Amino acid sequence: MKDYHISKHNSFYTIGLNYKKADAEARGKFSLDEVAVKSLLIEAKNQGIDGLLATSTCNRTELHGFAQHPFQLIKLLCDHSNGTVEAFQEVAYVYKNKEAINHLFRVGTGLDSQILGDFEIISQLKQSFKRSKELGIANPFIERLCNSIIQASKRIKNETEISSGATSVAFASVQYIMRNVENVTDKNILLFGTGKIGRNTCENLIKHTKNPHITLINRTKGKAEQIAGKFNLKVKDYGDLQTEIRTSDILVVATGAQKPTITKELIYTNKPLLILDLSVPKNVDDSISEMDNVTVIHLDHLSQMTDETLERRKQFIPDAEAINEEVKNDFNQWLETRKFAPVIKALKKKLKTIKDEELDYQSKKTVDFNSHQADVVTNRIIQKITKQFANHLKDDTVDSSSSLEFIQKVFQLELDEQ
Repeated sequence: MKDYHISKHNSFYTIGLNYKKADAEARGKFSLDEVAVKSLLIEAKNQGIDGLLATSTCNRTELHGFAQHPFQLIKLLCDHSNGTVEAFQEVAYVYKNKEAINHLFRVGTGLDSQILGDFEIISQLKQSFKRSKELGIANPFIERLCNSIIQASKRIKNETEISSGATSVAFASVQYIMRNVENVTDKNILLFGTGKIGRNTCENLIKHTKNPHITLINRTKGKAEQIAGKFNLKVKDYGDLQTEIRTSDILVVATGAQKPTITKELIYTNKPLLILDLSVPKNVDDSISEMDNVTVIHLDHLSQMTDETLERRKQFIPDAEAINEEVKNDFNQWLETRKFAPVIKALKKKLKTIKDEELDYQSKKTVDFNSHQADVVTNRIIQKITKQFANHLKDDTVDSSSSLEFIQKVFQLELDEQ
């Protein structure tokens, strides 16, 4: 990337781990909450990194940015999470330059999602960019790349049916309940955690199960009450969690805690209890699955569910990939123009110097010389000349490196330092 004049560092990297090789426990160790992400970005900026995105979801944690070496990014991730370099190396991946760009396009457009066509990641990518921008660690390359991926995502949504059927972790959990619980309409359902996944699960439960016996609990009661008011549901205090679990048939856990919030001490039941843990890291203690009458299902199980909707989506992969390639080519063309932008800028500056000297000479030599009109005309000529050079350099059949060297030599150009 050093030829593109976009960063003082030579290469753009993606480092991270996802559901393909890292299980929920491993992903949990490297997950980053809002405070950790902000702290990571600030430290990166202090280290001189000038372009970085950080994304952390239930299915992946990734850093995308410029560095002298990928280990610089790996260390940042490990320092701000519970992961270690050794653990990272066992399950992670590192992509460089064009491969990193390709990967981020696939992630942002739902082609690399655990559930094909799940577009929740694009809103998280937008949030990642907004955060980096606010902290002053999003350079023009990062901004252009994010905007291109957002454009591709929007086109894929509008021009294909790869996201039809609204399949997500939230929807998959409700599907599981409907397939495995008899008379689900009559069951007592407790939803613990009303963040984004909790809200989506709640809406899917109401829509598909027609169950009026849904109770919400959240550490911050006000958030639960906002959702409950919308759907006319019951809300209980966090202190009532143990009591409510005792009377529940189904417990859905969607909290964002870093350690298990549901432990053996909270479970007292003489009837079957189904627990769905939609959290990363796991928020239901592993030992609970050993208890009588209790079935624990984690989101990894839910995400492996295949149904007709997902199978149908696969036929639209080629269309989505074609859109990705089209938008990515536009981005790469923009990237190529960055190669010769300093030369065109220097050329324009040199021509302007020649123009100013000549106009100054003519104004002294010629009576009634119209300096303003001459300035307008010569500026237009300079614009046309530099545009011709730019178009020449954009031509795929041209050896741009040789042309750049030739232009610099002929006009004796001095380039501004990055």
